Parts: sequence; C-alpha cells; structure tokens
Amino acid sequence: MTDKKERIAIYPGSFDPLTNGHVDIIERGLKIFDKVIVAILFNPSKKALFSVEERLAMIKESFATHKNQENIIVESFDGLLVDYAKIKDAVAIIRGMRAISDFESEFQMALMNRKLSRDVQTIFLMTGLRWIFISSSIIKEVARFGGDISGMAPNPIKCKMKEKFPLLK
Repeated sequence: MTDKKERIAIYPGSFDPLTNGHVDIIERGLKIFDKVIVAILFNPSKKALFSVEERLAMIKESFATHKNQENIIVESFDGLLVDYAKIKDAVAIIRGMRAISDFESEFQMALMNRKLSRDVQTIFLMTGLRWIFISSSIIKEVARFGGDISGMAPNPIKCKMKEKFPLLK
C-alpha cells in the first residue's frame, strides 16, 4: 500500500482584515487541496491596520469552529513566496480574483513565481459572486465611517474592527 502525499496549497496575502471573500476562496481551496495554508505576508513597507500577530489571531479565531479547521493552517512569512512554498512542501499557490482588473498583476506575479520555481503551480480562483465587491480596503473604509460590515467579514473580524473604529455599527 502506498502512502498518498498530502496536497498542500498556500493562500498568501495581507488579510488586513480577512473578508468573507477570503473565506470563500479558502473553503473552495479545501475542495481541491488537502490543506490550505493561509500565509500572512510580513511586509514592513505596508501600513497595516492590524499587526501580523493580530491578523494571525483573528484568522485563527474565525476558523476555530470551521468543519475543516484541522486542514486550515494560519501562519506568517517573509521573503519569497516560492521559497516558503518549498519549505511547506506546497504544490500550489492559490490566488483569489474578483475582477478582470486583478488579472494583470496576478498574472505577472504568477509568471515570476513560475520562473523562480517550476515545482509550484499558481491556481486562480474567482471569488463567489456575492463577495465580488468586497475587499479589505473597502471594509476598512466603511468601518472607519461607522457603516455596517455585517455579512462582509467573519464575526471575530467585526469585533476587532469595532475596537479600532468605535463608530462601527
């Protein structure tokens, strides 16, 4: 009997904050791969609302009761994504896309990653139609001005956003 190797994919991003669009991509990724590593890129040049540690905690809490929680790993990394993928023995990088405008930059990154490592494939997943208008920056903007983000991000995210933006409904 042969041991089947786990098919691991990495879903990288800033996740500042995690949205229901991200959750949709993770859940759909789990239908293709055995495990999905949600990998928060540490990028000191970007001004983030939440620290990497806060994002790690919020994402872990968001999936704490998920039916496939043991197959969702949440980590942070810095450096080249393909190097991280090799360390994690990942076979693919998942990239979520909302609109055709996402394609050009995502395609360019995928080609560079392919040049750096032919062993790791890039998989593009379109987000579900109900989440197509959602982005982390839109959620932050709505929250900043006291709008309602219910249904756009998991509840643990909404609670943490309320700490940052007291006007949030």
